[in-house]
Amino acid sequence: MARFAHILAHRLAHNLVSGIVLGVAVAALSGCVERRIWIDTEPRGALVWVNDAQVGRTPVDLAITHEGTYDLRIEKEGFEPLITPATTEGPIWDMVPLDLVVEILPIKARNESRWKFTLVPRDDSENALVDRATALRDRLRGEAAAGGEGQKAGEAELGQLEERVEDKPADPAVDQPAQPRP
Repeated sequence: MARFAHILAHRLAHNLVSGIVLGVAVAALSGCVERRIWIDTEPRGALVWVNDAQVGRTPVDLAITHEGTYDLRIEKEGFEPLITPATTEGPIWDMVPLDLVVEILPIKARNESRWKFTLVPRDDSENALVDRATALRDRLRGEAAAGGEGQKAGEAELGQLEERVEDKPADPAVDQPAQPRP
């Protein structure tokens, strides 16, 4: 009986060691998936934010965990800021359930998305400023017209408040300049 227990213990230890070695080998040989985004602009040197996190100046590359849509903001002095969503497109092997298989295979898989943007010079002339202000005003008026009942109720309340204020005499403390203390 003692001999049987000894043989059983030996086999158990052998199987345990074999399992550990096999597990370490699989972990060491398992693949890895690397996903990267490369962002460049013309002209270069623009400051880049991805999902409100500053990532550097162009050209810049960063590692991502998953494919998808990212909020992108690019700014450079003398150029219009660019705020836009940008989407990475993953290959077929990066879709569920194939991504799990690729993760455990002993291969290195890599996916890169490259985004290139051309920045528009900013016109700071008075005419350009007036044009931008007019376009903003027109856009806001259009949004207010499409606002619906909630917008109309708010405008009515604002009108009532303005009427009440117009009927009251001016506050002398507001109209007088501040006086130094004696």
